[in-house]
Amino acid sequence: MQKYRLGILGTTGAVGQEMLKVLQEKDFPLSELRLLASKRNAGKEVQTEKYGKVAIQEATDDSFEGLDFVLGAAENDISVRFTPAIKASGATYIDNSSAYRLEPDVPLVVPEINPYDAFKHSGIIANPNCSTIITLVAINAINKLSPIKGIYASTYQAVSGAGAGGPVELFEQTGQVLAGEAITPPKVFQHQIAFNVIPHIGGFKDNLYTSEEMKLQNEGRKIMHLPELNVSCTCVRVPVERSHSISANVITESRLDLDEVRKAIASAEGCKLVDVPNDMSYPMPIDTSDQDIVFVGRIRRDLVCENGINLWCAGDQVRKGAATNAVQIAELLIQA
Repeated sequence: MQKYRLGILGTTGAVGQEMLKVLQEKDFPLSELRLLASKRNAGKEVQTEKYGKVAIQEATDDSFEGLDFVLGAAENDISVRFTPAIKASGATYIDNSSAYRLEPDVPLVVPEINPYDAFKHSGIIANPNCSTIITLVAINAINKLSPIKGIYASTYQAVSGAGAGGPVELFEQTGQVLAGEAITPPKVFQHQIAFNVIPHIGGFKDNLYTSEEMKLQNEGRKIMHLPELNVSCTCVRVPVERSHSISANVITESRLDLDEVRKAIASAEGCKLVDVPNDMSYPMPIDTSDQDIVFVGRIRRDLVCENGINLWCAGDQVRKGAATNAVQIAELLIQA
């Protein structure tokens, strides 16, 4: 079996650590693994089960020479800073930041939905937003039955989606509330997150939707090749440690049979049908964390729109919503 040389840019962050974990779980065929991070982390060693002990290197323009793939787990500014060097090295850059997602010449890929787009790259492939990935994996089977015209969605996003500081702030505030202490002023979120929900993720745009809310429409159009798709979305931060949940009302061109929808979702790649309401069986974040399948349930007909289907889904935003999706893209390219 051919082996590949791969680097992770942003190794020490939550997504970078998860990429390393997923690579080992999938036994990705590597002859070399380079763990790249900031200067302050250079020299630290990471013990891996599959690849032995690996020292973290400082990311510089020379760090990518000889690599076949670079998985990006860094913020936009770091991603943009190193993109020219990555391209010059000849490596394929699979970037988890939002820097290139809407660039027309950069494929935006969810392997269960548009794997063929990955092969149209010119050195960069973008990983979509976490909630976009989870939602589209859940509804892709519906789109195959009848093209989707519009989506009404509300996302319920875990605190870990805001980075490593999100859970720390949640747990600290929770302990303070339970102890009857004053809440430390929030640093990660706009308001207290313990025992609260915050309907605000991202910056507000001129249309009063946030940047996070517009991602489902803008990225969904590109991934599903539905240029006229309209999405009305509200993104909410909830006091859950891990896994995002989404309520989606999907409007299709044709009226669909519910049993047909359930059957299609049950057999869809990347999905698990969890839909027995009478047995209190439905997707929940606690069940979808630390794995890669999107759970889908609460499937029912919309009572306002004749061609509407309502559903609820949940998935791990650090894994399928970020790290695993990136590794799956790399797997697509080596299996071709």
